Amino acid sequence: MRVGEATRWIGSLALAAAVLLAACAPANPTAAPGSTDLGGRSITVALGDAYLPFSFVPLATGKPEGWDYDALAEICRRLNCQPQFREVTWDAMIYAVGRGDYDLAADGITITPERAKVVDFSDGYMTVDQRLLVRIGENRFDSIAAFKANPALKVGTQQGTTNYDEAVSLVGASRVTAFEMWGDAVLALIAGDVDAVVIDDTAGQGYVGVNADKLRLLPGALVSQELGFIFPKGSSLVRPFNAALAAMRADGTLDRLAARWFGPDFKLTDKDIGPGAYAATATP
Repeated sequence: MRVGEATRWIGSLALAAAVLLAACAPANPTAAPGSTDLGGRSITVALGDAYLPFSFVPLATGKPEGWDYDALAEICRRLNCQPQFREVTWDAMIYAVGRGDYDLAADGITITPERAKVVDFSDGYMTVDQRLLVRIGENRFDSIAAFKANPALKVGTQQGTTNYDEAVSLVGASRVTAFEMWGDAVLALIAGDVDAVVIDDTAGQGYVGVNADKLRLLPGALVSQELGFIFPKGSSLVRPFNAALAAMRADGTLDRLAARWFGPDFKLTDKDIGPGAYAATATP
């Protein structure tokens, strides 16, 4: 082989090797090895923007934030996608996702068999206990059993939630008052219009943190359940989102998010945030 031919041959090998390496390299350099690359795809995410600390808009900044925003930003960083957030009221959210109006929904949604008939769930990203939130100084009952046994006591909760279902299961529908938003149920409790609120302990701890002189969580759990993202039936996003959640659990990211949004330093209340999807001008 002449020198010129050898040079061209070596150059061809180098070019081929470069092309092969480029083809094998992940399109998303931040993605974990073996993860799905969604190619920068835009993904519509339904949430309410009025549920502390999952999604909300502080009046002081006007900028949406919360656990959902941080978690989905991290998931899309790993999967190479772009979340596009849409405000949707809770009563419309699950069925809107089931119809395919949105690619997924967040907002602290409890995984249940009934809902799984309408949507597909991700793996659970958080386990929560349903608890009774009560007033400081309450002396008519000191346990869940004592509350249940007193027919004069009323319980509040948010309509259309598993908390509402659990409240009805606990004391019967006649003793349950349903509210459109969690903040309304908590204000009714503080005002004495209801005697307890059935709420997830994650949210309940937040209300206690900023109303330590007024509220406490009663000992004991009504039920423990997992939260997950929801998708239209058969969505191709479920598998990559599950893989991202598994990686975030393994490397401590989920723990760090929990510490930020559910820790003692979080002090915002419903008075500090806007109405989100529940504003009079909001479109369901």
